[in-house]
Amino acid sequence: MPVKITDYRTKFVETLTPIYDKLEAESFFYLILEDLRGLKRIDLALNPDNEITEIEKWGHLLEALKNEVPVQYLLGKTTFYGLTFEVNENVLIPRQETEELVDWIVSDHKDQNTKILDIGTGSGCIAISLAKSFTDAKVSAIDVSEKALAIAEKNAEINQVEVNFLSKNILTTDDLEERYDIIVSNPPYVRELEKDEIRKNVLAYEPHLALFVADDDALVFYRKIATLALKSLHPEGKLYFEINQYLGKEMLQLLESMGFKDIQLRKDIYGNDRMVKATI
Repeated sequence: MPVKITDYRTKFVETLTPIYDKLEAESFFYLILEDLRGLKRIDLALNPDNEITEIEKWGHLLEALKNEVPVQYLLGKTTFYGLTFEVNENVLIPRQETEELVDWIVSDHKDQNTKILDIGTGSGCIAISLAKSFTDAKVSAIDVSEKALAIAEKNAEINQVEVNFLSKNILTTDDLEERYDIIVSNPPYVRELEKDEIRKNVLAYEPHLALFVADDDALVFYRKIATLALKSLHPEGKLYFEINQYLGKEMLQLLESMGFKDIQLRKDIYGNDRMVKATI
């Protein structure tokens, strides 16, 4: 028997609200509706008698969401900085806070002829967004995961930009071999002791390689990347990091001790210490 989409929406949201808040559950519904039917919220408002035509698919997706599988992985894509990115279990799902980091870089640099390196690129969201924003920039990106690089390369094709992707383990890299105007990184920064704060949809499904660091050396990636940046940034070159919200003071101390100048700590939209910029 046919079911109106508006009626199914009510059931869908009610099923998920013990796990997610109502607004989040509704956002999942409309993401799926647009993916399966090409319909937006306004389309449903204008045509409330539209019926569900793929009830089996909806049922599978609803069951997966009940198990807290990220909706982005279920749909195989997400949006970031106004662009579309394919994602799967081999890459982190790009976050709004990282968009803020990209926006900081874009706001700071009006010169299009810029050489940029993104370390730990994952889906490629930072590198590709910067390549799209700086059309004359030369952008490179590093990751240790071949599977992540395959996704990043596909995302560069989707968004019609050129990025030079490199397979490297940054912790065992002694020289970046080129000089850059900007080095940016969103490296692993969640300490093992913080696992209790992580929601199941992240902890159970997103790649731990890109998330976690040991409690006793939480700044290991930052220290190594900053060391390489000292050798590889042009004079007055900029280093940008996304950071652990609990380690803002420690990040400032680290960069100051290494001789960086004009160090700035910036909060994200939620008021957490989230980004750092430093100059050679």
